[in-house]
Amino acid sequence: MSAPLRPDAGRQWDGSDDPRYSPDESVGELMGKVASDIGALLQTELELAKVELRAEAQQVGRAAGMLGAAAVVAWFTAILLSFAAAWGLGELLDSPALGFLIVGVIYAIVTAILFVQGRRRMREVHPVPEATIASIKEDIQWLKRQAS
Repeated sequence: MSAPLRPDAGRQWDGSDDPRYSPDESVGELMGKVASDIGALLQTELELAKVELRAEAQQVGRAAGMLGAAAVVAWFTAILLSFAAAWGLGELLDSPALGFLIVGVIYAIVTAILFVQGRRRMREVHPVPEATIASIKEDIQWLKRQAS
């Protein structure tokens, strides 16, 4: 289990060390401050989620770029070199069909390698903002403790 995100997590709060709350305030004033604090907490959680999702989106972009590059490289390579290589092999082997077959197999292997690498990178992406979820669960537990 990871360390709590707040240094005061798990400690009973009595309000004595918080300058925002005074024992002389009315219930209405205290409720207004609590509502303001909850709003600030939600805004902070939203910012955390944005940061996490932005980082995941960058990883998705890089992985998708690699997959796209693999497809483009495979396509251009196949078009530009296939006929030349197959023709050359066909001349050496006295069988144009065998030359085309060998070239096709080589390009299939290269394409498979690029695809596997791109897929592996794509699997490293975790689009769920886990730190935000953990922090929100911790906040809910804190609110439950305060309400009881």
